[in-house]
Parts: sequence; C-alpha cells; structure tokens
Amino acid sequence: MSANKTAEEVAILPYRPNVGLMVLNNEGRVFTGQRLDYPSSAWQMPQGGIDAGEEEEVAAYRELQEETGILPEMVKILARSRSLISYNFPLDVANSLGGRFKGQQQRWFLMQFSGGDEHVSIQTEVPEFAAWKWMHVNDLLDNIVPFKRAVYEQVLNEFGDFLDT
Repeated sequence: MSANKTAEEVAILPYRPNVGLMVLNNEGRVFTGQRLDYPSSAWQMPQGGIDAGEEEEVAAYRELQEETGILPEMVKILARSRSLISYNFPLDVANSLGGRFKGQQQRWFLMQFSGGDEHVSIQTEVPEFAAWKWMHVNDLLDNIVPFKRAVYEQVLNEFGDFLDT
C-alpha cells in the first residue's frame, strides 16, 4: 500500500478519462444515485472511467448498465457535452482512490430513458449506490457532493435546452 500523497504531489497527477450520464425519464426527471462510499447523503448522476482504447459512447453505455442496470437499448443519446469537463478530487478522495489521478476529465451524455422503474436495478455486480431516485433538475445542485457542484452547473448549462426547469 502506498503512502498518502501530499497536495503538491496530487496536483501534478493526470486526470482520469471519464464519462458522465444525465439520464432523463419520461417526466424529465434525472436519475440520481446515493453513493455507498460517501459519509453524507450525497447523490450523483452515474459516471465512470473510460477503459484504455474504449470509445466514449461505448464507455457511456457500459457505465450506464454497470451502475443502473439500464440496458443500452432503453436509452437514446440526445446530446453530448461540446467539451470535456474537468474537476479535481479533494485530497482525501484522491488518496482513497489510490493517488493515481488528481481528478476526472469527463464527456457528459444526455440520455432519454424509455423504460420504467422496473428496468432499473442498482443491485449490480459492483454496486455503487445505496439508493436511487428520479430527481427534479432544480434539486440537483442542492443534493450533490460539494466538490462536483461546478461540474453539475456546467452540465446543466450545456444541456439546458433539453431540460424542464
């Protein structure tokens, strides 16, 4: 086990390539999951790493299924972020994740979900969420982990034309 890195050591690390998923149900509400590994009741949209050589869209569908049980054929991509959106981890988070990355650089996908609640299952092979719900867009920023707030603001701005606020 490696020793914890200092803030200076973390600052020079690369960003982890990642995808973020804003999944809308038929009522325009956003899928959110309550993290299993966070001490407060932090909610977030699904996200995950891009494997070496993997295309962003392929990673988006894979992460969607891995975290929510939603099958790729139950969603349609409505939009993707024009640019990559980056954020830095707090030092304790960077160290808890092995100290290999200073944060994540994400391509966000906006997806329309055509299924029902019975098609969602967070009891996946490697569960990430303790609970899930469809959240109103206007409630996202007040319920997410604080260090991701700026990212979510950018995502909401980027996909604003598609959202019912």
